[in-house]
Amino acid sequence: MNKYIEGFKRYGIYAVLALLVVFFSIMSDTFLVPNNLFNVARQVSMLGIAAVGMAFVLLLGGIDLSIGSQITLVNIVAAYLMVNSGWNPIIASIVAILMSTTIGLFNGWIIANLKMPPIIVTLSMLIMIEGVAYVISKGLPIFGFPESFSYLGQGYIGVIPIPVIIMIIILLIGMYILNYSYFGRYFYAVGGNEEASNLSGINVKRVKYLVYSFSGLFAGIAGIVMLSRTNSGQVLSGKGFELDVLTACVLGGVSVTGGYGRISNVVAGVLILGVLSNGLVLMNVSQFTQMIIKGAVLMLAVAFDSIQKNKKAVTTL
Repeated sequence: MNKYIEGFKRYGIYAVLALLVVFFSIMSDTFLVPNNLFNVARQVSMLGIAAVGMAFVLLLGGIDLSIGSQITLVNIVAAYLMVNSGWNPIIASIVAILMSTTIGLFNGWIIANLKMPPIIVTLSMLIMIEGVAYVISKGLPIFGFPESFSYLGQGYIGVIPIPVIIMIIILLIGMYILNYSYFGRYFYAVGGNEEASNLSGINVKRVKYLVYSFSGLFAGIAGIVMLSRTNSGQVLSGKGFELDVLTACVLGGVSVTGGYGRISNVVAGVLILGVLSNGLVLMNVSQFTQMIIKGAVLMLAVAFDSIQKNKKAVTTL
C-alpha cells in the first residue's frame, strides 16, 4: 500500500494536471489555442521562479511569508531607481535583487540565531517591507521605464517568451542544487532532523542563511520579471503572491514539515495553479470564487501531507 501512495505522491500530480487540461479543454474552446497556452506559461513564470526558493525553505521545515512583499519592494525600488534617479535598468535590477537577497539572509540570521519561529519572522518582515514600499512610492505607481527594459518580461526568443526561459533556467538550477550538490543533501538532512544534522557536523545556521538567501534571490528575480512584464512598479504587485507560491510547492509534494520534496513535482504544482486560474477565467468564474477554490486546494494538499506524516509516525512506533 505504501508503495502505491509513494507512487501517487511522485507521479499523481501529473495525472491531476492532465485531468485539469482535459476538463478545461472540454469546457472552453479557446483553452488549447497556442496563444492561450503561451499566456499560461508566461503567467506562471514568476510563480515558478519564486517557488524554487520557497521549496528550499519548506525542505528545512520553515516558511517564508515575506516573498510577496519582497517582490513588491523589488518592483518599487527598481522602478524608482530607473525613473526617479535615472539609473541604468541593469544596474537598478541588480541592486534590487541584491536587496531582496539581503532581506532573505537577514530572515535566515534571525531564525537561526534568535530561534524565532519562521512564520513570525517572515510575517513581521512582510509587514515592514510593505510599509517601506509605501513610503518610497507614496502609494502611487511608478512608470516610464526605458523601452528596452520591457523586453525581459514581454519579449521572445523564437516563439518562447523570455520569462518562461528564465523560469526554466531557475528550475534547472534548483534541481541541480537539490540533486547533485552537497548543499541539497544538507537541506534534506536539516529538514529531516535538525538536531541529528548538527551532531553530524553540518553547520545548521549557515544552511539556514543560505536557504533564506536563495528565497530572497529568487523572489528578487521574479520581481524584476514581473516589473518588466507590467511596466509599472505598484505597491500591490506582490500582494498575496506568497500564498500562491506556497500552494504550488505543497501541491508539488514538498512537505510543510520539512525533509521531503523535489523541484520536478513543484513544476507540476506551478502548472496546475496556472491552468486552474486560466481555465476559471475562461469559464467566467469570479475572482472571489477562485480564491475559495485555491484555498481549498491548499488545505487538501496540506491535509494529504499531514495524513502521510501521521501514518509514517504510527508505522515507526
